Amino acid sequence: MEWTKRLAIWSVVIGTIVLGLKYFAYHLTGSIALYSDALESIVNVATAVAALFAIHVSAKPADAGHPFGHSKVEYFSAVIEGVLIVVAALSILRQAYLGFLNPAPLDAPLLGMAVNGTAGILNALWCWVLITRGRKHRSPALVADGRHLLTDVLTSVGGLVGVGAAYGTGIAILDPAIAALVALNILWTGWGLMKESVGGLMDEAVPAATFDRIRNVISAHADGAIEAHDLRTRRAGKVTFVEFHLIVPGEMSVADAHDICDRLESALQSEVEDAWVTIHVEPENKAKHSGVLVLTP
Repeated sequence: MEWTKRLAIWSVVIGTIVLGLKYFAYHLTGSIALYSDALESIVNVATAVAALFAIHVSAKPADAGHPFGHSKVEYFSAVIEGVLIVVAALSILRQAYLGFLNPAPLDAPLLGMAVNGTAGILNALWCWVLITRGRKHRSPALVADGRHLLTDVLTSVGGLVGVGAAYGTGIAILDPAIAALVALNILWTGWGLMKESVGGLMDEAVPAATFDRIRNVISAHADGAIEAHDLRTRRAGKVTFVEFHLIVPGEMSVADAHDICDRLESALQSEVEDAWVTIHVEPENKAKHSGVLVLTP
């Protein structure tokens, strides 16, 4: 089984365990801050399932209906996660508002904090695994899931602060106040996640540093050609699409032009992981005298 799918399955398992611990902590204390943490974990499980589905679909090979593969489905998963984060934050804000209207003392705060803290530590460790592995292997679904868990870790810290402050000072209203602050932070994170994912769905170009690397590779490995222009890039999940026009001398044979293209494709795929390269070969009368100049040995 592919490692990404294994990580996604473990996300569902760990998310379910954490949810059970956090709900138990809320049940022990009646804390609104811990309620917000438990609610966030419900979203965690739902988004982990969405990420698992997205990774399963994105791994399918290209077919007649989807000739460029299925990798973009991971962005849909990330958008869904962002929406669910926002919904959870709004629900927490509602509960915090009700807590402001009717503040209540906490039950068994120390035991509840201990249970919640254990769940938070487990989440923090798994969050680190998902983000580092997801970035290494360029999986938007896993990175989104990890970033979502990061908000859950912050929610856990906020919940513990709220319970501790309310218990230590005897001011019950501190519990919903902390929950409201945590909800606002979750809203911000959810918005950022959706914005980034929409960029992928809208065929956003690669970062400037990556674009420069691609230009340099083309310039260094296109010996025999004249220039390359109209360089375009986009990302779809872990796949980076690279497309450009390659100008060659008019008298060059098809075989020689093809050899240059093969050399460029190999170099680009070595420099950019999972690169999908498309090269349009044109004669020199199509030159624009702009774009990527070819370095001569």
